[in-house]
Amino acid sequence: MKEYLDFIKEVEGLKSTLRTAWTVSGRQESTAEHSWRLALGAAVLCHEFPELDREKVMLMCLVHDLGELYSGDVSAALRPDAGKKHDQEQRDVAKAVAGLPGACAEEIISLCEEYNQARTPEARFVKAMDKAETILQHSQGENPPDFDYGFNLSYGKEYYGQDGRLTKLRELVDKETRERMKEP
Repeated sequence: MKEYLDFIKEVEGLKSTLRTAWTVSGRQESTAEHSWRLALGAAVLCHEFPELDREKVMLMCLVHDLGELYSGDVSAALRPDAGKKHDQEQRDVAKAVAGLPGACAEEIISLCEEYNQARTPEARFVKAMDKAETILQHSQGENPPDFDYGFNLSYGKEYYGQDGRLTKLRELVDKETRERMKEP
């Protein structure tokens, strides 16, 4: 029990890990807040995807950004070196789960890697939902005056074309972005 409790205490840091997204009140969003809304969104949308392993989807949503615990969030808009970012996040996930019992640690590492590789239907779904949640937050949030909404129109597009349901979701999210771009 102590190992699990220590892990839960350690990942509290994600509540203070800030992202380049702002809430409707203008406060910068944390990684934990993003992961919570991603998980909730995926949980409800999974009803439209009965072929997916819902438990795997939920767990993947909860751990997909665990690699930001120590090194923080690096915005995709900054176009980071994907290889370096991935390697650092892998090290950070391994560090975060190091104290967990073996099977539990392996499960989390495996889910993070599955998400990053986006080779399974569940991982592609979570990737699409992750991008949609981020874009939606950008459309809802009280962002800085120089915020680049146009970036959202191409961000993560590759995760939506394989399924008509996801294509429809992306159309709706892009519509929200275009409407926000019209605002003064």
